[in-house]
Amino acid sequence: MNDNINKTVNEILESYSKHEQTCRLSEDNIINKSVLIQVLEEIRKLLFPGYFDKNRVREEYIGYIVGDRIEFIQYNLKKQIAKALKGCEKCNDLSYDEIMEKSEKLVYEFLSKIPSIRDYLATDVVAAFNGDPAAYSTDEIILCYPGFFAITVYRVAHELWKLKIPMIPRVLSEYAHGLTGIDIHPGATIGKYFFIDHGTGIVVGETTIIGDHVKLYQGVTLGGNGKETGKRHPTLKDNVMVSAGAKIIGSFTIGENSKIGAGSVVIEEVPPNCTVVGVPGHIVKQNDVRIPRKSMDHIHLPDPIFEDIKVLQQENTELTNRVLELEGELRQMRKKERTEQK
Repeated sequence: MNDNINKTVNEILESYSKHEQTCRLSEDNIINKSVLIQVLEEIRKLLFPGYFDKNRVREEYIGYIVGDRIEFIQYNLKKQIAKALKGCEKCNDLSYDEIMEKSEKLVYEFLSKIPSIRDYLATDVVAAFNGDPAAYSTDEIILCYPGFFAITVYRVAHELWKLKIPMIPRVLSEYAHGLTGIDIHPGATIGKYFFIDHGTGIVVGETTIIGDHVKLYQGVTLGGNGKETGKRHPTLKDNVMVSAGAKIIGSFTIGENSKIGAGSVVIEEVPPNCTVVGVPGHIVKQNDVRIPRKSMDHIHLPDPIFEDIKVLQQENTELTNRVLELEGELRQMRKKERTEQK
């Protein structure tokens, strides 16, 4: 048994030498995912005080609590940013002191964005509460909704992304992806009042731009076609609704107030105030008059397939009746022929 173990150990060590790109032995420049998740949880407690704490948060002590949390975030995030910078080729020329100074500056820049992140998330809570008839309170949304959790992590990761911090934004976004099935790249730009309903299977690509009051359902993909560079993903203007399973593929714009029907595949520009259905997606309704937000009904979408079936059924009925008429006329002709022959 010992010989077998020694053999296995030696084979594993040989694989380390063979595949060096998957090893970081004796190196201190690999970020710690577990620490980053702890930092994220402390950030969520800053964003939503009293929601994720083990004990009651007393208002008279909130200043001390916030200060303590910022100190935890600052200390741990600074170390992880430093590790990420050390592993970045662009920072190879920086000394240890320069990296630590840069990391500290980046942490403070990020912490200064916490009030702005809260402003955006407050609108997202409102969008979820107003957009989901199953929501009975905003507390339910903050505590229970996987879509809102994914949006929260995205808002945090996006600020880190804008500061050009390597790797850490992706670690956070993929953590949320693993928990919720919602994949929002931290590089995407998303406006206020963003709502994800149900959410599983949603993909939002890196260069996606989403306006205000946009609603996505489960299985939606805002992706690229693999052929474009630079801006590779779609732009959704204000007040767009994308129904379950729809795919919007490519770098083009979906105009404001437009609705994309469930299961549609959209591969070209959509003007404002349109309804799109089908594979490939095509416009079945357009109105130059702006559609009020309250009137956006994703249930009663036009169904061209159903309309085609109704037309076919009508044509089949007409053909059947005509055949019956011709058969009757043929019988009369034969009967007349037999009478004349007699």
